[in-house]
Amino acid sequence: MNDNFVTEYFGIGIQNGKTPENLGVLWRTAQNLGASYIFTIGNRYAKQSSDTHNAVKSIPYFHYESFEDFYKNLPKGARLVGVELDENATDLETFEHPRRCVYLLGAEDSGLSKAAIAKCHYLVKFKSEKSLNVSVAGSIVLYDRGLNKPRS
Repeated sequence: MNDNFVTEYFGIGIQNGKTPENLGVLWRTAQNLGASYIFTIGNRYAKQSSDTHNAVKSIPYFHYESFEDFYKNLPKGARLVGVELDENATDLETFEHPRRCVYLLGAEDSGLSKAAIAKCHYLVKFKSEKSLNVSVAGSIVLYDRGLNKPRS
């Protein structure tokens, strides 16, 4: 029997993504690095040419019209981890990823909404002088999750 408080899973998605190409790259990375599902909030995109592994047909994809819709449908017991250049964010290098979590990325030009930042259980950032492409930022976070680090 699975114990949902021990079993690990994670989802990853973008709030108000700017371009469909970024989403395709993130989907591909998510599939390769073990995501349980992917999602979008706000902007919705169909299959992307940058999703060369067809991740959108390989792992569950969810779409939410608004952050509020997304938040009320978070999996029970999952922690929301926002990826944001914010003074209150924890450095990714020392962050202990939750066993069960959802990673939320914002648009490259505006980041996460204030409502999203307020509801995140954790905010993480990594060393970068300026903001990165959203799919690159998501890939870095997922790679870090795969390292042999303690979980919270």
